[in-house]
Amino acid sequence: MNPHDSLIPLLGRGPDPEQLRHVRTIPARQAVHEPWPTWAHPDLVAAYGSLGIHEPYRHQIQAANLAHGGEHVVIATGTASGKSLAYQLPALDAIHRSELRVLSEPGKIHDDGAVTLYLSPTKALAADQLAAIRSLGLPTVRAETYDGDTDPASRRWIRDHANFILANPDMLHFGILPNHAWWASFFRRLRYVIVDEAHSYRGVFGSHVANLMRRLRRICEYYGAGTAHPGPVFIAASATASEPGTSFGRLIGAPVRAVAEDCSPHGSTTVAFWEPALTELKGENGARERRTAVAETADLLANLVASRIRTIAFIKSRRGAETIASITKRLLDEVDPSLPQRVAAYRSGYLPEERRALEKALRSGELLGVSSTSALELGIDISGLDAVLVAGWPGTRASLFQQIGRAGRAGQDAIAAFVASDDPLDTYLVNHPEAIFDVSVEATVFDPSNPYVLGPIFVPPPRSFRWVWLSWACSAARQRSCWGSSWRRAICAAGRRAGSGRTPRALRPW
Repeated sequence: MNPHDSLIPLLGRGPDPEQLRHVRTIPARQAVHEPWPTWAHPDLVAAYGSLGIHEPYRHQIQAANLAHGGEHVVIATGTASGKSLAYQLPALDAIHRSELRVLSEPGKIHDDGAVTLYLSPTKALAADQLAAIRSLGLPTVRAETYDGDTDPASRRWIRDHANFILANPDMLHFGILPNHAWWASFFRRLRYVIVDEAHSYRGVFGSHVANLMRRLRRICEYYGAGTAHPGPVFIAASATASEPGTSFGRLIGAPVRAVAEDCSPHGSTTVAFWEPALTELKGENGARERRTAVAETADLLANLVASRIRTIAFIKSRRGAETIASITKRLLDEVDPSLPQRVAAYRSGYLPEERRALEKALRSGELLGVSSTSALELGIDISGLDAVLVAGWPGTRASLFQQIGRAGRAGQDAIAAFVASDDPLDTYLVNHPEAIFDVSVEATVFDPSNPYVLGPIFVPPPRSFRWVWLSWACSAARQRSCWGSSWRRAICAAGRRAGSGRTPRALRPW
């Protein structure tokens, strides 16, 4: 099927509509496979084989080998490239072998066990990963989510018995690290920390998460992680970004190896640049206004759903997602009364049961159209999608490519449309596609040494942990090449608060 010939007309207004400004085609990509590594346990290889994964891709094995060898690694490849297997393989292998050793020697206390902590920016992504891990059917792996939706009665069991915990930075900050004494056994056995969608940690939020990662490493060191085995290895999955190794290294405060060559297959994607037509409404200085991106996207979504083409429409606001779904349902009701129920909105704020039901319906094909915020932009595995609509510029090239990459996830050809909003930046980009395709994607920018971020972070801990904190602070303050002057100023100020009102010698300014 040639998407340019068969899908462009389904967007509306014939094969060459006036709203169509440009068309770009992202070429198809062939797969490059590599055999399973010799260190992978046969049970784990068989489990993946039962799911139809018989030959992993080269980038998956490269990243898994680096992590298994004890190096921090970031895998920065395109959407639907199988990044999950790259971090699951070393983590599940360590857990499986550890549990088999315990079962083979009942009654013996093992201090060198293995557990994994998985961090994702959204609950939907964590739930998707949980389902993927459980689908392997490994009885030795006890995977559970630990977030705001977790039943309080289940949290103690998860803390004491789960060996693959899926959480988010918020829960790590508020629920796990402040109660580190309760998690001492977990931190002592922590082998891998997986940071999914690492490119989303940018700006001030990224600066906070970077310091959170340093706190995690500090506490793991305090409880003895790295004595029976190398300290926790950090593995990140990221969308295509500029200098991913440098960015993730800054996030965790340690050197990182990057794997960026995408060896997964992908069908060709036709990208349409769509500018809504002018209306009779007058705006500033009497200039005619264009039709809104919300109304235009709803029309396109209705056309695609009416043709039984599975489509996701992305928009930045939750209200916009609800509005697109509402307009689309009304338009479809005039065509086929059975179609409106196959369209839904997806955004944050839903109950956990509602989110799970929507994700299941989208995977099964029960839903033909979904209007979503960036909650579905991240790596949830939804295969079989034919089209993606992007209502308004999402903010970065990396985010745009992440969204349009949702189509064609099963390897089939697909179509994507960028629908410009009535905004000067959107107007420029929709008429100049070279500004998107002919330049590199943005780097993930954040500053862990931002003094406004560090100030509250360096409030001294309780007295029982204070001298451990001071010891670390002295050590960190001496590393002039690693930490900037903002770090030293914040540490000095916190040291004065932790001590008797004067700066300890090791913390005095240089």
